[in-house]
Amino acid sequence: MNRSRKLNLIMMMLLSGLWLQLGAQPTQTLRGQVFDQLIQSPLAGATVELLSTGQTVVTDAQGFYRFTRIPIGTHQLRISYGGYKLVQLDNVTLISGKELVLPIAMELDVKEEKEVVVKAKAIRSKPINELSVVSSRAFSVEETQRYAAAVNDPLRMSTSFAGVVGADDGNNNIVIRGNAPTALLWRMEGVDIPNPNHFAGAGSAGGGISILSAQLLSNADFVTGAFAAEYGNAVGGVFDLHLRKGNNEKREYTFQAGFLGLNLAAEGPFSKNYNGSYLVNYRYSTLTLLDKMGVNIGDGTTDFQDLSYHIHLPTKKAGTFSLFGFGGISAQEFDTETDPEKWESEADRYGGTYKANTGVSGLTHTIQLGRKTSLRSSIAYSYQDFGYDEQFVAKPDSVINSQKENYATKKWILNGTVNHQFNRRHSIRTGFIVNSINFDYFQRSRENPNAPVEERINTNDNTSTIQAFAQWQYKATEKLSFTAGMQYLQLLLNNSNSLEPRASVKYDFDNRQSVAFGYGLHSQVQAMGVYFAKAQDAAGNWYSPNKSLCLTKSNHFVLSYNRLLNKSLRLKTEVYYQHLFDVPVSIYDTSTFSTVNIEQGFVTEPLSNNGKGRNYGIEISIERQLRNYFYFLFSNSLYQAKYTAADGIERNTRYNAGYAGTFTAGKEFVHVSQKRSFGVNLKMVYTGGFRDTPIDVEASTREGYTKYIEKDAFSIQQQAYFRTDLRLSMKWNRARHTSTLSLDIQNLTNRSNLYNRQYDPLKGEVVNIYQAGLIPILNYKIEL
Repeated sequence: MNRSRKLNLIMMMLLSGLWLQLGAQPTQTLRGQVFDQLIQSPLAGATVELLSTGQTVVTDAQGFYRFTRIPIGTHQLRISYGGYKLVQLDNVTLISGKELVLPIAMELDVKEEKEVVVKAKAIRSKPINELSVVSSRAFSVEETQRYAAAVNDPLRMSTSFAGVVGADDGNNNIVIRGNAPTALLWRMEGVDIPNPNHFAGAGSAGGGISILSAQLLSNADFVTGAFAAEYGNAVGGVFDLHLRKGNNEKREYTFQAGFLGLNLAAEGPFSKNYNGSYLVNYRYSTLTLLDKMGVNIGDGTTDFQDLSYHIHLPTKKAGTFSLFGFGGISAQEFDTETDPEKWESEADRYGGTYKANTGVSGLTHTIQLGRKTSLRSSIAYSYQDFGYDEQFVAKPDSVINSQKENYATKKWILNGTVNHQFNRRHSIRTGFIVNSINFDYFQRSRENPNAPVEERINTNDNTSTIQAFAQWQYKATEKLSFTAGMQYLQLLLNNSNSLEPRASVKYDFDNRQSVAFGYGLHSQVQAMGVYFAKAQDAAGNWYSPNKSLCLTKSNHFVLSYNRLLNKSLRLKTEVYYQHLFDVPVSIYDTSTFSTVNIEQGFVTEPLSNNGKGRNYGIEISIERQLRNYFYFLFSNSLYQAKYTAADGIERNTRYNAGYAGTFTAGKEFVHVSQKRSFGVNLKMVYTGGFRDTPIDVEASTREGYTKYIEKDAFSIQQQAYFRTDLRLSMKWNRARHTSTLSLDIQNLTNRSNLYNRQYDPLKGEVVNIYQAGLIPILNYKIEL
């Protein structure tokens, strides 16, 4: 071969190698651990099949499995193990930027067989907590990142589900089956946590922006009624959040920049010879950054930042330790306008400062006590500090402090849970939760704009709540299962308590359809500041009328029917009835006030537990799980929410919209090389309007502030609510990183949905207050 031919051959080989390198499809590692769903013990020797490639591996002594150099894209996994129900996971998505570490829980089968024959594919929305039989579903972080306008927020995402309605576009408060937004319980890693939202109010369960980072969250359970016995101190719903572990073999990073903030996440191992890992995320407000750069972003200033983390610390013999937590600070400041020429509405005469700081830090320990028992214990500390200092321009030369509030709550939370599997049919979960609460509350406010500013709350005290629970599950046959349990809750401040039975039964007709019934008595402590409100008696003396308030209670009945229509399409129907009693209402027999209508805040008027309410309805949803890069969820609810206050008349609650329909769908268009894709996600919401109380215009004009016709409370229904959200995204898979550019357009049609109506004394008329218009949210994320 002459020199020229050799040179040409070498050049061809180099060019061929370069072409193969450029054209080669990126690959990734898929690994994780297989474990028992109840005891959480690893399952050694389980068979894990990657159906899309035909590869099969067997888990090691610690239940770990691994597939390497897997082409990016979607895959199917099938996991089998003697005596356990087969698990099949579709749409397991691999990207080039990050390894996928996928934990897999398996459920014992009633029949003691070496192998279990698969009859139907697993439902990805099946709750993680197998003791939650009705009104419960799992949701994934992938869904919060995919759903239009969810913006990585579990609460906003949940409004796609049947029975859930957003309370206000300006925040993420939700109404579950007609219950007030305050009726929600938050839990993380088995620990009750404070409201994890920025710009929250005292006594609320939501806020403007979620503190929770999608980088830390794993799959979670969302429960809307007839809760399992381990959930207490809530009558409306439960968010049971789980955190994922950081990559314990490789350091990985995620950076995001968008309208809602700048995010930086880091995860990785502590060392090569240790299975522990860390996972940390920090976010800083984009609006604050722009403001500091001199960009005019409107009147006032808005600031928030947060930090969240999860540190996984396994040991050889002492079990597994885990450190987790989050902290968020948020603040707003609005200048007081003293020039009357610039007043366009009454709101222009108000200004002030607001702060909301919240956080929790916890340590959990999990250990196996033999083959059939596990113990999980936790200790955590949480802190909340809300403050508001309001200024009002009474006259151009007179600015008064019209309201001043500061609420600081500190908690130590201690809990323990034991899971024991007697045999394949019988299992039990039992435990306790103790909250030691220290609070320092202060409020000076006016009863109305014409009244004097008076001190209404001023206390520095402490108390505790005690909870204990036990729940037993019995699988009578392969098709029939029962659960029964009890929850006990006591507030030591006044020794009010509740002993609450819980029960459910589920029957699988075949591998495609099932029916279930659940019942639960639930109770909830009042917002802590309510107990320390001050009022004046007939003689003008101040006293604390609410110190002896009892718990709000609720009986909840649910009948559920599920049917798998085909491999990926599911129909779910639930009928429910909820009877609320011992609800705090005004002590005055002409009043229409009830706490079932409040969104947040500490009520300072005298209350008694003489109120009641009832919520009932039917929910129907059809869901197509992600298949061939397409999914949809069509949810419909017909419901009524009624209450009875001290006047003895049953009325609509504020949140009785009557009906709600949501259509959520998405399609991803993937290039044949899997290197890039384009996603379109849509969400449409149509609900009946919330309820309003008519305004007495004549009295409002005379008094100079909004006066309502109280006897007709919530007799007016607002116009129907309609909103369309659109999410567009582009994803690029490079050799070692993945980039995603997304645009969420909230309220695409810019519809003016009514929020409320009030009398404006400056204009001398009733004005409409509308919810948010069209809002574009741009975001860029890179994972490497």
